[in-house]
Amino acid sequence: MGKKYIDALKQIDRTKQYDLNEAIDLAVKVAPAKFDETLELHVKLGVDPRHADQQVRGVVVLPNGTGKTVRVLVIAKGAKADEATAAGADFVGAEEYIEKIQKENWFGFDVMITTPDMMGLVGRMGRVLGPKGLMPNPKSGTVTMDVAKAIADVKAGKVEYRVDKQSICHVIFGKKSFGTEKLVENATTVMDAIIRAKPAAAKGTYLKSVAVATTMGPGIKVSYK
Repeated sequence: MGKKYIDALKQIDRTKQYDLNEAIDLAVKVAPAKFDETLELHVKLGVDPRHADQQVRGVVVLPNGTGKTVRVLVIAKGAKADEATAAGADFVGAEEYIEKIQKENWFGFDVMITTPDMMGLVGRMGRVLGPKGLMPNPKSGTVTMDVAKAIADVKAGKVEYRVDKQSICHVIFGKKSFGTEKLVENATTVMDAIIRAKPAAAKGTYLKSVAVATTMGPGIKVSYK
């Protein structure tokens, strides 16, 4: 741990659960980096992700955006390619971009959106796109015929939440520069979505723990009850 991280840690009561406003205020205050750090929400859930009926996954559009410039690649042809270009996609194409990714190891985009008819092509790259979290998926709204809406949502600040193997959802919800009010609004929107996504098969306590942190800062426990 670096000196700045240790200094930040000293300002946090590790035995306390802060209310959301307090936790975000403190996270921003002790953020050690000079750049505009991203705020992250880490939610431990009482589910067993090994079971298909206990998966927690979805998307939510943050009311105040993510603060990030999102580069969108759309794999489509014909009218849908034209629609994607008009909607502001950064890159639009088909085989040429598939080849560029495969042969040049090109990943100059943050989100890939595709139409269902192109999934035969895109699906072949599952081993490449999957580990990077770039594989389009109908559940995340990135495999769709309504490419214009998908692009608008992503550019407006759509984020995906998905439980990992440790039963934790890690979600970004804004930048340090947003200010507490906007960050609280974004974090509350994410939490509401995760709570609504509780699987019927989940037994016992659903929310186990919640913490917020900045990119380079320590985690701060949040009182979620």
